[in-house]
Amino acid sequence: MGLHAERMARFGESGLYVVITQAHCAGRDPLDVLDKVLSAGVKLVQLREKELNGRSLYERALAFRDRTARAGALLIVNDRLDIAMAAGADGVHLGLDDLPVTAARKLAADLVIGASTHSLSEALSAQDAGASYVNIGPVFTTQTKSVSTGPVGPKMLDAIRPHLCIPWTTMGGIKPGNIQQVLDRSAGHVAVVTAVTAAEDVRAAASQLDSMIQTARASAKPGSQPS
Repeated sequence: MGLHAERMARFGESGLYVVITQAHCAGRDPLDVLDKVLSAGVKLVQLREKELNGRSLYERALAFRDRTARAGALLIVNDRLDIAMAAGADGVHLGLDDLPVTAARKLAADLVIGASTHSLSEALSAQDAGASYVNIGPVFTTQTKSVSTGPVGPKMLDAIRPHLCIPWTTMGGIKPGNIQQVLDRSAGHVAVVTAVTAAEDVRAAASQLDSMIQTARASAKPGSQPS
């Protein structure tokens, strides 16, 4: 099994996908938040810091890499392929205005490459370009990311997922009170920011959401297990 395949096998086993940004950690050190997330058993983490300069982001990515590696968790770096590669991360997540997936794949054949999408056409384009997974969102209203389309709504998952041959994640305003709406649509990988990182008890919040995802997976009919 090649490195990319091994990483994707681990990706497939993950459930909750926690995105950590210092501005959304309720004044706490993002490394402390990361430690609590990992202690909850989360195996998929994204470092997302759009305001840090390259050196500062690299140093933080190294610290995240050390902790996630020791916990057996995958580390994805948002936007910056160079930082992801230099820090030894498992992958990079690219937005529509970032380096194209095709270019990233040529430079980093072994990395997990995620792509943000807001429509069926965008999702299919990312899949055809070589993305390892696509993210569909934002599903609900969120303060952590704004897109011109606004919230795409849970029904967008129904429109996109039957056409995908690669794994997909979903995010955007997902919390304990509405996560069932995406779980009912076979979402196996649910990404969150503030629902965990800004929670009073980070570990408990992560454990609750991950438990809900795993319960939904366990109750899925044979053959319909989320990828």
